Amino acid sequence: MTVTAVAAAARPAHRDPQVLRWLGAYTASTLGDSIYYLALSWAAVSSGTPAQAGLVMAVSAVPRALLMLAGGVIADRLGPRRVVIASDAVRCLVALGLAAILLLASPGLWILAVVALVFGVVDALFMPAVGALPPRITARDQLARVQGMRGVAQRLGPVIGAPLGGLAIAVGGSATAFGVAGILFALSLPLLAALRLRPLPGTDGKTGDGTEGMTGDGTDGMAGDGTALRDLADGLRYLRRHRALGPMMIVVLLGDLGFAGPLNVGLTILADQRGWGASGIGWILAGFGTGAGSASLLLTVKGRIPRAGTVLGWTVVLGSVSIGALAHTTLLPVAVGLALGVGLLAGLSGALCGAVIQTTCDPAYLGRVSAVSGLGSLGIAPLSFPLTGAAIGLWGPGPVFVVSAAVCALSGVYALAVPALRRAELP
Repeated sequence: MTVTAVAAAARPAHRDPQVLRWLGAYTASTLGDSIYYLALSWAAVSSGTPAQAGLVMAVSAVPRALLMLAGGVIADRLGPRRVVIASDAVRCLVALGLAAILLLASPGLWILAVVALVFGVVDALFMPAVGALPPRITARDQLARVQGMRGVAQRLGPVIGAPLGGLAIAVGGSATAFGVAGILFALSLPLLAALRLRPLPGTDGKTGDGTEGMTGDGTDGMAGDGTALRDLADGLRYLRRHRALGPMMIVVLLGDLGFAGPLNVGLTILADQRGWGASGIGWILAGFGTGAGSASLLLTVKGRIPRAGTVLGWTVVLGSVSIGALAHTTLLPVAVGLALGVGLLAGLSGALCGAVIQTTCDPAYLGRVSAVSGLGSLGIAPLSFPLTGAAIGLWGPGPVFVVSAAVCALSGVYALAVPALRRAELP
């Protein structure tokens, strides 16, 4: 190994040009996504009734739920970098195209629904590929730090993207906001193109992403042999037989089911009943975002949390207590403090989940494993939203938040009960 290669291997993630290119691309894409969703909701509300606007916003969830597993197969077969580049390129062209259409005409809701559908399909490809990319650009012992950096970038989306999108709408309407989103998607492309992937183990230097080793010569290649269905079945068998990753999927699903309903639907109803208003929701969400961002920053700086599996389980259990307590306070400052605690604990447990998955999983299967993990939060957990709203209407927020917290706590208890998860360590 050359001196340069040794230096690259020993370089921490926050000083690695490879990781910084990926982080810049991911941040630009996250900001573009945030502005796109704001522009889409504004354009839908401006062009139709609230019910029609809600339908337009929900359209993208359908292909995400149906195609996420297929997206994982594609990420593993074609390589994650190639899929991420193609995804951002499509989002760039669609956003800029819609901006041009809105400047020239008033096409109505149907064009917004088509765009939402396209973005949903692209998301189903993009998300598993994003999850599979970090282990291909940095060493295993830096993956926890990279997960922290990714968490910080995710928090920047609503914190910076939403005001930027609002400013763009105020200046030039939805067309301008879609144009800004398209430009941000475009900014990610040269950064992604400059990435050089590490080879997959046992592939004689082939990265499965159209590159040779770390050189990136641009040659075409497929990471998988066999059919896509066979690859999907192979990935599911790999998960089922893995002592840590199979149970981890149950932990992620239970945690998302317990967490998603109260924080996405219940919080709005709770704020209305308590008289906190929209500003109160904003303060609570700001508290949650601050906590989650702080946890991500901690992992970015520290780089490794000892006894990661045990810490993961206990942070989920303690975070669930704060979720249950949210519905039993009438004081906004207390609710903000509880949300801060939920964000801190959920942010840390989520980052540790991602780091354990990426350091434990065979990179050849990581796209499919990321797809199964993402399916819970993006495909299954949202199905609990109407159920949460109906249950709160029948029994009030207190019992519903407590039951949701119990489901979330069960996730942490299960993680602590499975020896392979409880003993999981980061490199």
